[in-house]
Amino acid sequence: MDQIKVEKGMAELKETFSSGKTRSAVWRKTQLRALIELVHENEEEIFKALHQDLGKHPVEAYRDEVGVILKSADYSLSRVEKWMAPKKGHIPLLFFPANGEVMPEPFGVVLIFASWNFPISLALDPLIGAISAGNTVVLKPSDMSPKCSSFLANAIPKYLDPKAIKVVEGGADVCEQLLQQKWDKIFFTGSQRIGRVVMTAAAKHLTPVTLEMGGKSPAILDVTSTSSNMKVVAKRIVGGKWGPCCGQACIGIDYVLVEDEHSSFLIGSLRRIIREFYGENPEESISLSRIGNKNNFDRLSRLIKDPLVAASIVHGGSTDEEKLFIEPTILLNPPLDSEIMTEEIFGPLLPIITLNNIQESIEFMNSRPKPLVIYAFTKDETFKKQILTHTSSGGVVFNDTMVQFICDDLPFGGVGHSGFGRYHGKYSFDTFSHEKAVMHRGFYPEIEPRYPPWNSFKLQFLRLAYSFNYLGLLLLLLGLKKKY
Repeated sequence: MDQIKVEKGMAELKETFSSGKTRSAVWRKTQLRALIELVHENEEEIFKALHQDLGKHPVEAYRDEVGVILKSADYSLSRVEKWMAPKKGHIPLLFFPANGEVMPEPFGVVLIFASWNFPISLALDPLIGAISAGNTVVLKPSDMSPKCSSFLANAIPKYLDPKAIKVVEGGADVCEQLLQQKWDKIFFTGSQRIGRVVMTAAAKHLTPVTLEMGGKSPAILDVTSTSSNMKVVAKRIVGGKWGPCCGQACIGIDYVLVEDEHSSFLIGSLRRIIREFYGENPEESISLSRIGNKNNFDRLSRLIKDPLVAASIVHGGSTDEEKLFIEPTILLNPPLDSEIMTEEIFGPLLPIITLNNIQESIEFMNSRPKPLVIYAFTKDETFKKQILTHTSSGGVVFNDTMVQFICDDLPFGGVGHSGFGRYHGKYSFDTFSHEKAVMHRGFYPEIEPRYPPWNSFKLQFLRLAYSFNYLGLLLLLLGLKKKY
């Protein structure tokens, strides 16, 4: 895409936004209904594209992508008018008569970068928030999911307002061209490396940015308190590691922390569930997605070819370059300074790190960058409280994995290296809105002590005013409170 075409598209989006039509509830709801219609009418085509790009089975595709979007769009559609309404803001009695309100307004022209691992949901879910807030949008799908990118580029103009919502396809050169433009908001989902590039470009224009990135999200397993539920725990760990896009998920489990005495029990439990989910030969399973691209396959293969890391493999480890397949692999205590333990894995490799006492998991996590999610399997309420109060992460999930992503009333986002900003449900609306403070006040009475010339009476008046001591103010004005 050439620079002239980018600038022409930007000009049309700015003109559309300036016309004011995207601010109306009618326009927003019409677009959300159209988005729901797009997904319903093209479900089979979406399934096909996701299978071609990532090997996703239709059940996985519906669970993680189609169903997520239908739920999210319907949720926003039923609430957007309420979200748009100004909220009352309290004004101190001192300024009577006066009232205040907080009015959400759209940022303007926004840019959304989607990721390749969930190429439909991570494109359309932020778009739902941008539409709900009344913005015009450029959506940039990932070129590493070419079939899904092509589907979005072809389908969206047929259903949504083409003067307000545009899809731009292309690779790194297109991303660079887009980042040279002045946007009113940028929403990015992807790696920390590219996130830094986006933030650097945004800083040139002081553009606000939401960065949804990954990190090494741990799972803490307190076997002592969960031993009677270990089959469920194992299923949820396997589901949270290999279930979403073969481990290529920002909220997937990156590694497990467990007490040394329970590691063999855990490994045996995980092996049984892997066989139950994916059969004796996972390479032939239709329920296991494939590695998304050759670059990620090569990177993951390199991780486990490190001799010290390879020596820690206790299950799996086989690869097939032609099929972009890597077997579900478990590693026990790989070197903590190896790349597999210092960088986000983003694939079907699961290190298990053993500790003398599960309480040590808090210190272990705090010695590393803040994760997007902490998963903790425990019934110990004291330990739960310690995790919540002594660690920092984008979110915490007790006794399950991944399910927080589909809860619209819970904000989704990172902290520190895992990103910043939040979305889902009302939080998506807020992410793409500016909350404008509005105050209405009459001309009388006038508060004379706010103006010079200064004296001790005005100082005492202001002290009482700022402490909301209205009785003291009254006495001062009546001359019954001692002046100094």
